[in-house]
Amino acid sequence: MSVPISPVQLLLAALLMLISVLLSWRLRLNLGRDIVVASVRMTVQLLLVGLILGWVFALRHPLPVVAIGLVMTALAGQAAVGRSSRRYPGVYLDSFLAVFGSSFLLTGLALSGILQVRPWFEAQYAVPILGMVLGNSLTGVSLSLDRFTSDVVTRRGEIEALLSMGATRWEAAHEAITAAVRTGMIPVLNSMAVMGIVSLPGMMTGQILAGVSPNTAVRYQIVIMFVLSASSALGSLTVTLLAFRALFDPRDRLRAERLMGKERS
Repeated sequence: MSVPISPVQLLLAALLMLISVLLSWRLRLNLGRDIVVASVRMTVQLLLVGLILGWVFALRHPLPVVAIGLVMTALAGQAAVGRSSRRYPGVYLDSFLAVFGSSFLLTGLALSGILQVRPWFEAQYAVPILGMVLGNSLTGVSLSLDRFTSDVVTRRGEIEALLSMGATRWEAAHEAITAAVRTGMIPVLNSMAVMGIVSLPGMMTGQILAGVSPNTAVRYQIVIMFVLSASSALGSLTVTLLAFRALFDPRDRLRAERLMGKERS
């Protein structure tokens, strides 16, 4: 059985944020307002999610569950672009497609093929797993998109020189593509490398606190980490290839003029 948490206990936990506020004030970091706003926003959002999930878990039809997943995906795709320093026309659609393709595909495989949840749209499993996969895909897509667009700008001279000497657009952009995909995959690989030794993942910890046996919790976490790794790789590759298609035309020309800074988009 999990230990219940009262409103007073939540308030005591919230007081821990005073440490961050005091550090910001003492070191003149100018983060006090941001810390307070982020804390309040996080608390309100999670409390609302707790109320909504009670209704969601009672659903017995796939359409509402899929609709909720699409809303979550759209927000994740928008957030991924928001973290990138450069954008181009159609970047929001590309980000959505990358997040959607990687998250829905891997979540579907996890639910139907690995965990064998019946029915597959059981909200108690589908929504939390999709949420974890979306958060991971968002990070990979964001990092890959930012790295690729930045490399196109910083290495523009090199890329255009290769193109002028007869290289195809793929040959000219190959190093930038591989660097972007690698960057998007690094966070989840780093997490996997130290998991169980340096850190205990949140899902496993939550299950143990809820009374699930450690052996079962560990197995769930292993499955989820493999799913997250695959979604990160697929999302990173997809968004990089879509950005490549947008910034290099079929006539093997770099269209760097399509890129714009965040402040101009």
